[in-house]
Amino acid sequence: MCCTDMALAYVEAHASWSAANTRPSLGRDYAAFLTRGPDGSARAAFAVEDVRCASCMSTIERGLAGLPGVTAARLNFSDRRLAVTWRPDAEPDVPAVLSALDALGFRAQLFDPGSRPDAETAETKRLITALAVAGFASMNVMLLAISVWAGTVSDMTPENRDLFHWIQALIALPAAAYAGRPFYEGAFRGLRAGRVTMDFPITLGIVLTLVMSVVESLSGATHAYFDGAVMLLFFLLIGRVLEQSMRRRTRMLAENLAALRSEGATVVDADGSLRDVPTSDLVPGLRILIRPGERIPADGVVERGMSDLDHSLVTGETAAIAVRGGDTVFAGALNGNGALTVRVAAASGSSLLDAVEALMRRALEARSRTLVLADRATRLYVPLVHAAAALTLAGWLAAGAGWHAAILSAVAVLIVTCPCALGLAIPAVQVVSAGSLFRDGVLLNDGTALERFAAIDTVVFDKTGTLTLPEPSLTDGDHPPGILALAARLALSSRHPMAAALAKAAGGAEPVPDAQEAAGLGVRALVDGVELRLGSARFCGAEAEAAAALAENPAASVICFRAGDAAPVVFPVHQALRPEAAQVVEALLAADRRVLILSGDRAPAVEAVAARLGIAEWEAGLTPLEKIARIEALQRAGRRVLMVGDGLNDAPALAAAHASLSPVTAAHVSQAAADALFLGRSLTPVLSVLDAGARARRLMLQNLWFSAAYNLLAVPLAAAGWLTPLIAALAMSGSSVIVTLNALRARVATGARPAPVAIAGRRAPPSAFPLLPGRP
Repeated sequence: MCCTDMALAYVEAHASWSAANTRPSLGRDYAAFLTRGPDGSARAAFAVEDVRCASCMSTIERGLAGLPGVTAARLNFSDRRLAVTWRPDAEPDVPAVLSALDALGFRAQLFDPGSRPDAETAETKRLITALAVAGFASMNVMLLAISVWAGTVSDMTPENRDLFHWIQALIALPAAAYAGRPFYEGAFRGLRAGRVTMDFPITLGIVLTLVMSVVESLSGATHAYFDGAVMLLFFLLIGRVLEQSMRRRTRMLAENLAALRSEGATVVDADGSLRDVPTSDLVPGLRILIRPGERIPADGVVERGMSDLDHSLVTGETAAIAVRGGDTVFAGALNGNGALTVRVAAASGSSLLDAVEALMRRALEARSRTLVLADRATRLYVPLVHAAAALTLAGWLAAGAGWHAAILSAVAVLIVTCPCALGLAIPAVQVVSAGSLFRDGVLLNDGTALERFAAIDTVVFDKTGTLTLPEPSLTDGDHPPGILALAARLALSSRHPMAAALAKAAGGAEPVPDAQEAAGLGVRALVDGVELRLGSARFCGAEAEAAAALAENPAASVICFRAGDAAPVVFPVHQALRPEAAQVVEALLAADRRVLILSGDRAPAVEAVAARLGIAEWEAGLTPLEKIARIEALQRAGRRVLMVGDGLNDAPALAAAHASLSPVTAAHVSQAAADALFLGRSLTPVLSVLDAGARARRLMLQNLWFSAAYNLLAVPLAAAGWLTPLIAALAMSGSSVIVTLNALRARVATGARPAPVAIAGRRAPPSAFPLLPGRP
């Protein structure tokens, strides 16, 4: 029976005993962390520590699958968040899950979004402190070691040499005891659960090297190896700190969605009185008051009032939507300039925001199961290292050598094969590539995404705020200068996004005095006895003119102006394409990548942008679930999809795609789901990440192949006794330096300028994606 099977058997026996004898009842503290699905199933989230590789993920999921009532246990490797689901008829047993995780060697606690930043900060501080201690010790111990090396070939007396050895021990032993704690604790927890983790060979090599050094110092030997042990810790901690720093900087989805949620709501009672309640207390049937500038806390139906709602984060619709009695509104939408009374239709936990979060969580859990290069390399590493050291020890003993020589050779094998180069091979490239991308205006959220960027063959764009700029612009046309200036001054008194586009034409002019907003309609002012109006077509009596303008430019929205009895003037407003968007799309198509648009916006607006960019495959009016379905269909067909989007409705698709990219102006939840964010107005960072990903993967593979070749060469030499632990430590350090220098080649500028397209006839045919036929 293997160690993993033994651990699983122990967990199942422990869980059965717990259920039969000491199963605690579910208390209020645990119930507060549970959510219920539509079928009555319970779900709880746990923050799990010490998850280092894909084998940890499979061990946890298999270990929890046998617990009573548990139907699913899925670990998100990216953020170490475990989701456990129980059957509807089963009592959720949170203590049993925590006990099982402890038996498997993983510390865990119920997930609390508020405590997550503090825990991550504390872990980062701990690693940096350990790195500083190891660095200080390695510099001082190496200085003493160099003195011993120089004295060995000169006139140093044995007494002075032994003194230097003991001074090294005085520095190295406490430093190694403190700085190595992250590895020792991980190895101990794994052994306690019957597992051998990557921390075990590290711990074994360090401990044996220190013990051997103390023994050599006691016997007055020429060499001790304290310098090799502390240098080993220093290099390994560099890799661990790099790994921690490349974790997603954006917090958990719940924290990012909080930016769109209202913490409280104002309930209108039957007698007309108002009271404030937490959003979690809202149930269907309650009437709530939404004041101007507030976000809607729950899905519902408008009973009274008129206003303009910004649904762009929810649906992707570019224009603000006028709502009145009977219209449906969604949680997260931003109320404009009118007060609304809304009857709640969905309780807390069942709104559109909650549905988006659930979609996104499932997509992230699925994507986190993809093994990256480091995972695939380390799955074979531990058994090979142990086998090589054990065979070396057994071989020397069988050849008649003493225990001293046999152990010295085995320790040399452990040191020379220490995963220092392997531990730096991937993170070093990630960090250098992240710096290179930063110079091109790209902020990398997830270092592992570089490998996924390298495999992209299909790029899916959202339209609103992605292919187009997030802010609307006034459409060029023959606008009477005097009328335009006056309308722009009036627009300065409005908070409406389309009014903001018109207000830019005012320059430094003052707003029209005494202007007043009409809820949900527009803004009005009286100037020299003439009433000025700016707003909707109905507000300005310009329905016919607005219809004509939209017929001429169906992708635009309109804002109307009227001065007294004069003929109304219609100003078309549109969202301009991002700079160099056409060149980026052209370069992608020239590189044999498929390009599509999946948008929640109106079909005329999407069609116009697709035509201007030469994109044959597009679809409009999609919900978040439909976007995920389209992306999954592409991926089932063998495509590797890069999703580029910015709205709340794009967040699940960003998580479901093979890799994802968002502008820095995106919704908070989209920033959390994206692998990278890009700054500025240009779309050229799309080319930057694809180029950087291809180069990074190439360098990672080179580093891994070098690490493998180094071990194939060094292990036989160490096993044959030709490498002392000191030389093995130097060889190990040298290999780390080489992979780091190779990683620095990723600093080459990505050159994100779209190259001129000189290749003809390479565009994807309109029928290449049957789910997305080009609109006529």
